[in-house]
Amino acid sequence: MEARAELRYARISPRKVQIVCDLIRGKSVPMATAILQETPKAASELMLKLLKSAAANAENNHSMDPEKLYVAKTYANPGPILKRIQPRAQGRAYRINKRTSHITIVLDER
Repeated sequence: MEARAELRYARISPRKVQIVCDLIRGKSVPMATAILQETPKAASELMLKLLKSAAANAENNHSMDPEKLYVAKTYANPGPILKRIQPRAQGRAYRINKRTSHITIVLDER
């Protein structure tokens, strides 16, 4: 049995989120919460909210013991890219890619 929570179309690059995912993968939920609260990354705020949601899903929807939960899987896949242009000198235009992410956290019992 596993409980999951997904955040889709987050306006942050998946590369930045994967760094934070690697920090909490395999950790218990209280330990992962502590790590996310102390990590000075933009993705850690999103991941903390998602972790709390996954823990609530596990407890309420799947009747899992909150003391035994750990982060079984966490990953960030790329979402659609918002393509914008930046005007440059002599009539040129440079493309700016505003990347989005689909973030998933899966919790399981030990």
